[in-house]
Amino acid sequence: MKRSLTRIPAALAQLNFKPFPKPGKNPAAGALTMDDLRLLARRRTPTAAFDYADGGSYSEETLDRNYRAYRNVELVPGILRDVSLVDPGTTVAGTKFSLPVGIAPTGLTRLMHADGERAGAAAAAKYNIPFTLATMGTMSIEETAAAAPLGTRWFQLYLRQDRALSLEMMRRARAAGYDALVLTVDTAVTSTRVRDARNGMTLPPTLGVRTMLDALRRPGWCLDFLTTPPLEFANFADDPGNVSAQFNTMFDASLSFVDLGWVREAWPGTLIVKGVQGPEDALECFGHGADGVVVSNHGGRQLDRAPVPLMQLPAIRAAVGPEKLLIADSGIMSGGDVVAALAAGANFTLIGRAYLYGLMAGGQAGVERTLEILEREIRQTMALLGVRTLDEFGPRHVRLGTADA
Repeated sequence: MKRSLTRIPAALAQLNFKPFPKPGKNPAAGALTMDDLRLLARRRTPTAAFDYADGGSYSEETLDRNYRAYRNVELVPGILRDVSLVDPGTTVAGTKFSLPVGIAPTGLTRLMHADGERAGAAAAAKYNIPFTLATMGTMSIEETAAAAPLGTRWFQLYLRQDRALSLEMMRRARAAGYDALVLTVDTAVTSTRVRDARNGMTLPPTLGVRTMLDALRRPGWCLDFLTTPPLEFANFADDPGNVSAQFNTMFDASLSFVDLGWVREAWPGTLIVKGVQGPEDALECFGHGADGVVVSNHGGRQLDRAPVPLMQLPAIRAAVGPEKLLIADSGIMSGGDVVAALAAGANFTLIGRAYLYGLMAGGQAGVERTLEILEREIRQTMALLGVRTLDEFGPRHVRLGTADA
């Protein structure tokens, strides 16, 4: 075969060869999966901050079981369906969203990236999905609302020992246009997170030399941390006491269904209870006025060896009936995972770590990349299953395995 060096430029042009990335390109732009974003997040974020987002409680068995349950799912396609048009949109509590995915509440978010909740709220608004601000957020109720005034915002509440403080937070959230209140009920006490303890991620922090040297290896993160406003629980800025004192009054071990009834009377909007793990508790929540429940084990960050939400969904759906709002979280890391949860009985899903990986990888653009990946995977999975709209999903589309290896 005749060869010629003069053909090299033409051959490279055929390959669309790009030897150098464009200046200013976001580092998350090349990520194809959540695993890609996680690896990039680990490289760009100090270990203490990364582990705070990535880790779970005790042996992290619940965390691992959450992931294994989704990996062991079989999705069962139907053939010869017209899927030329696929619509992953859905309506939750009267609001139409473009995807069956919302951003879950996460605490200390600006520890992951200086843009914190601002980036998450703006990305969620761009993709027309809800953003949930945590009680322990690092931007206030009002600041987050201003960051994405046209977006849908939910507020996550820990019912504090001082009920008046919780009532004031509800008032502020309602005044700032938050559509739903997400009451978290699986934190009677806080769990032990071994990674955090070893990294000195305590309240107050006990950061050692090793942790500080590790942070210095990420100069971009360090520059942001040192030149942006101090990290704090922004919703408690006017509360007396330091961060540790505020944290110690955050959780109430005496919380009961009577308190859920009190919250129902105090909050005029949509009320969602987060942390439900069984059919009986789901029925109780609806009986005490909840409009929806989040089937969740706190992403493996509370009770170790807790039930896996994906595996609990069919029984909870059978108990509460077809009309009740069930939202799933814990372990969702792909569009296929979202689809599996919907087929197993959920109406909607929330992502926590997947959102934080994108945030750590590239700020708002990284969060948008997370949502872009999820949308692509959801649309492709729906088409390959022969499903055009979410209301076509059913148990026939999923075979749940186990949470075992």
